[in-house]
Amino acid sequence: MATSPPIRTNFHPSKKHSDVERLVLWICIYPAYINSKKSRQEGRRLAKERCVENPTCAEIRDVLSVTNLRVGVENKEYSRERSREPQYRGRIRVQMRNDDGSFCNPEFGSREAVLLYVSKKIPQLKSRQVKSGTECYQHSQQNHQSNPGGGGGKKGKGKRR
Repeated sequence: MATSPPIRTNFHPSKKHSDVERLVLWICIYPAYINSKKSRQEGRRLAKERCVENPTCAEIRDVLSVTNLRVGVENKEYSRERSREPQYRGRIRVQMRNDDGSFCNPEFGSREAVLLYVSKKIPQLKSRQVKSGTECYQHSQQNHQSNPGGGGGKKGKGKRR
């Protein structure tokens, strides 16, 4: 009876956590994990109250870049994502442990801790902040000045005279 050949894996005791070959040991974060618009079946990993509306890979990368974690971005699609548009593509890889096995940042002891941190910080990004009231007021004033005459009426092709 023939024996099957051994299965090859990327694990080797001499490799370090930071080696590219050990990238398998880094955690993956897809934007769908913290998207409040997704259901659990569609890939959301946190409670809906703790999630963010439509996060992007760039936002996740920006939030994690200020922590003491190594971050990498990959152009991958999430298998549960139905839309194939570029805005939904991307995967973030995060190195959690140093070469000696200790955590890079003791604040993040698990994958869930990283996801909670990211979902808490994304709404605080400048790109997510709502315009202040004065800017909205000035914008609405410009619209009123450019459309004098008040009422508008029905616009369209109509009959030509």
